[in-house]
Amino acid sequence: MQDSQGTANVTSRYRPIGGWLETPRDLQPSLDTSVTADVVVVGGGFAGLSTALELASTAADVVLLEQEFAGFGASGRNAGYLAGGQGLDYDMFLKRVSADQVRQIVRYFEEGVTYVEGKIAQYGIECDYLRTGLLRAGIHPSQEKKLRESMAHGNEFGASAQFLGEKELRARGIPPAFLFGYLTANGGTLQPGKYVLGLRRAAIDAGVRIFEKSPLVRYVEGPTVRCETEKGSATAPFVVFATNGYTPQLGLLRDKVVPIRVSALETQPLTPAQLAALGWENREGITTQHLIMESHRLTVDNRLVLTTKHLDYVYGSKTPNVPDKVAYKELAGLLGERFPMLGRVAVRACWSGYISFAYDALPVVGETGDRGNILYTAGCSGHGVGTQSYVGRLLSDRVRGIEHPMLAALRHATPRTLPEPLQWGMMKSMFGAAHFLDNRVNRKVRN
Repeated sequence: MQDSQGTANVTSRYRPIGGWLETPRDLQPSLDTSVTADVVVVGGGFAGLSTALELASTAADVVLLEQEFAGFGASGRNAGYLAGGQGLDYDMFLKRVSADQVRQIVRYFEEGVTYVEGKIAQYGIECDYLRTGLLRAGIHPSQEKKLRESMAHGNEFGASAQFLGEKELRARGIPPAFLFGYLTANGGTLQPGKYVLGLRRAAIDAGVRIFEKSPLVRYVEGPTVRCETEKGSATAPFVVFATNGYTPQLGLLRDKVVPIRVSALETQPLTPAQLAALGWENREGITTQHLIMESHRLTVDNRLVLTTKHLDYVYGSKTPNVPDKVAYKELAGLLGERFPMLGRVAVRACWSGYISFAYDALPVVGETGDRGNILYTAGCSGHGVGTQSYVGRLLSDRVRGIEHPMLAALRHATPRTLPEPLQWGMMKSMFGAAHFLDNRVNRKVRN
């Protein structure tokens, strides 16, 4: 068993499908024939399922192609933070877009929270949603200035938050490793596996034809777009790519987004004595003011889930579904560093997955092809629960010839990525520098 001192091999707890879900018992058939539809959606995560559901509500005939099963990718491995516009990487885009557009982008993030809450209620999805707000916290005094600046940007552009000092955090029962922070009133945490499988069930019930174990091999543009799998094809006047970090491997958005590997670790349920020692009565999700943030949450079934901390990029924007031993070791070490009052904590599972990141950290949404009938969404940058759910409404409207105001707000010139090997070198250097600086802060805390 793994403990908080990291003396055992955490990789033995690796789960290739993540820790939040199991393979559905009602796997939908693979596509082994030729079918036609009004719209083909590629990708069965938050974005793809939400798009399919929105289209189905207008009586459109929708086919959804998924390489494994709906929920297998980033959505089913998500940390489960339903977050609004606070905590965005404002420094990366404030000088690239106007202040008015930033306000609209923040509004999009904020409305994404409301959208998800509405869908949870509409479809009766039991996904352990706790509307607690979210806490961005510092673990060392050196982080306070940057944290306050980030909070101020969010407040200025429409995502309200309140600063809390150490006394106020202790009064809320927040563990003592976190010294100060800001709390958002909007959003909270949910169980992402239950949420995405709830969307999957709703899509099946709505008549969406889902084909699982049906990876896209290639697509052919034209007045109708043909999406070919190994044994079949699906053809429609419109195709929506909702494949996020996997999109560059399909030959699309290679010049706009980069897949980044993130990792997670989940403990076994804490004992009553450990829960009493921990406090944390409201179970707010906590992210830290590191360059590469840590995230910490206590689930409704009393498990600690720690995510991110260590990022990686694979040459060629590839997305192999393999363990990240370095990340799991670092996450295991955090158990003891951030929660020493717990003593030994057994690890149930660890896993990794891929998000997509644009160089300005903003969503990448639009259309391509000679006829503009190939739509795409990517660039969640770790904020996928709300934004990649709500984007389904925007893309559904676009298919029907309607430019949703939020889609218009998201349109901007995304910085171009680099060719290999320059991109690999830049990403490795950037992550290396960030890990070095974050570890320096952590050493100050230990000392």
